[in-house]
Amino acid sequence: MLYVNGLYKTFVDDSSTVNALQDINMHIEPNEFAVIVGPSGCGKTTLLNIAAGLENATQGTISLNGNIITGPGPDRGMVFQSYTLFPWLTVEQNVAFGPRQQRLNPMEIESKVDHYLKVTELIQFRKMYPKALSGGMKQRVAIARALANDPQVLLMDEPFGALDAQTRVVMQELLLQVWEEDQKTILFITHDIDEAIFLADTIYIMTRQPGTIKKIMQVPLNRPRDHSFIITPEFIRMKKEILELIWEESKQAAMEARG
Repeated sequence: MLYVNGLYKTFVDDSSTVNALQDINMHIEPNEFAVIVGPSGCGKTTLLNIAAGLENATQGTISLNGNIITGPGPDRGMVFQSYTLFPWLTVEQNVAFGPRQQRLNPMEIESKVDHYLKVTELIQFRKMYPKALSGGMKQRVAIARALANDPQVLLMDEPFGALDAQTRVVMQELLLQVWEEDQKTILFITHDIDEAIFLADTIYIMTRQPGTIKKIMQVPLNRPRDHSFIITPEFIRMKKEILELIWEESKQAAMEARG
């Protein structure tokens, strides 16, 4: 269970104070696919970085299975929007990096690498270097590398944001296939409302800065899913509701900026 309790984050420097997050509360069950959406600058990435242990909270806590997160750890895997691969390592060497750091025996490492290259459809590219891969393939490697560490939670910060529309659809369906097979807990950030509804069990909608949770929505669409869901009445209803909530925040921010 990933539990966010009364979380605040304030950034202070010599000239300004920015209240990024305010009283965030979330309760994410094991194997749940949770998605965060909200206006630009609402603190989504800051929240994910605190969950990853890359930032410290100003107040409140994030805990995983009862253990308060105070820094990075192997129980959490992170996938960024940028392609954070080791360019000097091949695909299979990138995926094997975490298990080698854990000092697993060679047979275990080989088994993990083979498994995650298979589920991410990268077997035939295992000897290639990142510079030879497309954006979508690089993100497959990043996902495989994160999963090979066997984390309890996968944290994903707009991992498909830089991809073209067609590749993005393919990657969304691939991620669901991997998640349904591996059954990890996922906390996923996106600006794309269609993506949020298509992937999620639960959607957390954030307000503008300082970011807090405006609404929590359960997604009643059955699994397994494919993109035929995006034309169903329930999907369209949910999209309209989320867009109205985010537009309301954006309009309020514009009014305040005009004074």
